[in-house]
Amino acid sequence: MKVKLIHTLMASTLAFSSLATSAATTVTIGTVNNGDMIRMQELSDKFEKENPDIKLEWVVLEENVLRQRLTTDIATKGGQLDVMTIGMYEAPIWGERGWLSVMDNLPADYDVNDIFPSVRNGLSANGTLFALPFYSESSMTYYRKDLFSDAGLSMPERPTWNQIRDFAKALHKPEQDQFGICLHGKAGWGENMALVTTMANTFGARWFNESWHPEFNGSEWHETVSFYVELVSKYGPPGASSNGFNENLALFNSGKCAMWMDATVAGSFVTDTSQSKVADKVGFALFPKQVTDKGAGWLWSWALAIPVSSDAKDAAKKFVTWATSKEYSKIVAQEHGIANVPPGSRASTYENQDYMKAAPFAAKTLQSMDNADPQNSTLKPSPYVGVQFAAIPEFQSIATQVGKFVAGALAGKMSVDQALKNSQSVTEREMKRARYY
Repeated sequence: MKVKLIHTLMASTLAFSSLATSAATTVTIGTVNNGDMIRMQELSDKFEKENPDIKLEWVVLEENVLRQRLTTDIATKGGQLDVMTIGMYEAPIWGERGWLSVMDNLPADYDVNDIFPSVRNGLSANGTLFALPFYSESSMTYYRKDLFSDAGLSMPERPTWNQIRDFAKALHKPEQDQFGICLHGKAGWGENMALVTTMANTFGARWFNESWHPEFNGSEWHETVSFYVELVSKYGPPGASSNGFNENLALFNSGKCAMWMDATVAGSFVTDTSQSKVADKVGFALFPKQVTDKGAGWLWSWALAIPVSSDAKDAAKKFVTWATSKEYSKIVAQEHGIANVPPGSRASTYENQDYMKAAPFAAKTLQSMDNADPQNSTLKPSPYVGVQFAAIPEFQSIATQVGKFVAGALAGKMSVDQALKNSQSVTEREMKRARYY
């Protein structure tokens, strides 16, 4: 009789356990394979323990692949993802089209007003917030203070690109596995074109004139791309046309780059002694200028959004709110050190003197973000909003193709003239097709 009772109890327990498991809501998160997102995935077990009725599944992809996957899923209303890692380009466009859930009715302790206005505005359409910032960034110059000192060089607060070229030439010693400069070379609208477009702004270039005609046949773009290709070809590492953020970060942290211009979010990684061999030798300067400093520093946020096609919106919102909260930053500070909290989004982060002392890059990050002006990023007037992108739906497709041409020129597969001719042709065709003129 006792044996039968035990069997009955065990069966009931297993049935209850199975019911509890099946009752859990699965939230599928699509994100990019950057260090901060990898850390978010590692720390998310704390969220699951606090919310046993929610199960997280992760899809972690390389940037270009992620963007393609997200764009396909959102446009087809595929519903494969409940949380999407997107940015200031997608959030307002997709939100205005009704593809994203509105981020309203947030908990009082979330303190949405603590998020910098420029970040909130960049993730909104018509005043409505469609994504919550995980971290935000501008761009800056990283350089090796020891190498500069040994060579008798001095980095200005904001160097010119001509100065950067001269520094790269002086510090390029490939026989010692030391390269003068590391820059984005991998093709992609958010990869090489983010860097090259920001660079082009400072050379006086713009993607479109006031009538939406592309200007790749102009002298400013020719000077920009010629300068970029020569600079990276002469003084960069081999295979630079395959290098994106993560590849250049690895090169810099291993001591192989004298200079690197990229996202301000890299500050915590290049100064982290557990992953950087040069952590105590890194200097910080503003992103270079040339004929102007307009548009010399992009503005971006990797943010978390919920597509309307999700069938787990409430659970997804609970996770998104947690991952972008002050509470999450405290967890990162406790587990990984305060210098590693997600940067660039909240005023309270930069009001915290412990953070400012622990993060030698923080002041320059804040300065770079304050300087970024997506409404006025080109020397000549332009019809679009955005520093490293033009905030129109067609830009992603166009800039992806242009990025391939620029990468082709860098790899020596075509001339700069041919790359720009192709870019002009593709962009004109797409803009005519979209009836801009």
